[in-house]
Amino acid sequence: MKNLLIVLSLLALSACGRFGKKETQSQEQRIVCLSKQYNEIIFALGAQKDLVAVDLSSTYPPEIKKLTTVGYHRALSAEGILSTKPTLVIHDNNVGPEQVMKQLEGLKIPMMVFKTKGDDIATTKSLISEMGDYFKKPKQADSLNAKLDADMKTATDAAAALKDKPKVMIIHFGRANNVYLTMTKNSTSAKLIGWAGGEIPLDGERGMMQLSPESMAKTDPDVILLTDFGYDQLGSLDKIKELPGVSGTKAAKANRIFRVEEHDLVYLGPRTGEIVLQLQRLIRQDANAK
Repeated sequence: MKNLLIVLSLLALSACGRFGKKETQSQEQRIVCLSKQYNEIIFALGAQKDLVAVDLSSTYPPEIKKLTTVGYHRALSAEGILSTKPTLVIHDNNVGPEQVMKQLEGLKIPMMVFKTKGDDIATTKSLISEMGDYFKKPKQADSLNAKLDADMKTATDAAAALKDKPKVMIIHFGRANNVYLTMTKNSTSAKLIGWAGGEIPLDGERGMMQLSPESMAKTDPDVILLTDFGYDQLGSLDKIKELPGVSGTKAAKANRIFRVEEHDLVYLGPRTGEIVLQLQRLIRQDANAK
C-alpha cells in the first residue's frame, strides 16, 4: 500500500503535464495494452515499439513474454500498471476490478478501446484495419487481411468437402479458479472448430462451463483438445484420461487427445485462418496418430 501511495502521488503531480494532454502518435508513447487480441495484432502490424507492458493472458507472439506484465486482465493492480509510467492504457473493456480502473481514470491517464469488437471474420478484419490506421500501419493491415481471407477460403473449401463432422471437446484449465473447464457452442472455439469441419456439441449459455462426467458422457467426443497449461500440468495421456468422464469417451479409447495452445482458441486475429487449417489437420488425424 505504501508503494502504491508513492506511485499515485508522483503521477498526480504530473497529471497537469504529460497525463493532462491528449495523446498523439507524435509524442513519445509508453503503452500498456490489456488485451491479448489487441496485442497480437499490434505485433503483427509491427507496431510494438512503444509497448512497455501487457496483461498475463497476452502470450503470443513469443517475444511478447519479454515485456513487463501487470497482472491478469480481470485482476489488475493499479500499482503494477502505474509502475510502468504509462502514457496510454489500451483495453477491450474486459478488464477489472472496477476500482482499479477508476483509480486510473482519476489520475487522468489516457485510456482507449478500439471501436470494433472483432468477434467474427468480417469484424476482425475491420479491427485490424482500425488498429492499422491508429498505429499508422495501413498497408500492413491490408496485407494481414488479405492473408486471413486466403487462409479462411482454403480452410472452408476443404471443410465443405468433408462428409462428416467429428465431435470435438476442448478442455481448458482455468488458472484463476483452479478447475478444468470445457468450451461450449457459445464460444470462440466453437466457431474455429466449425470452420475446420467439426462441431462442439455441448450447449451452454456461457462460453465455458466446468468439466463434469455428465458433460463428457452426454457428448462422447471423437476428439479431445486440451489447452497447453492443463496438458503440460498433467504430463501424460494416462493422467489426462483421469479427468472427469474422459476415459470412457471415443476420443480416449482411440487416443485422439491432442495438445493445443490456449491463445489460438480464445480470440480471433490475423492468424485465425492458419489456426483453422491446423485444427482441421488435427481433428482429422488418424485414430492411431500421436
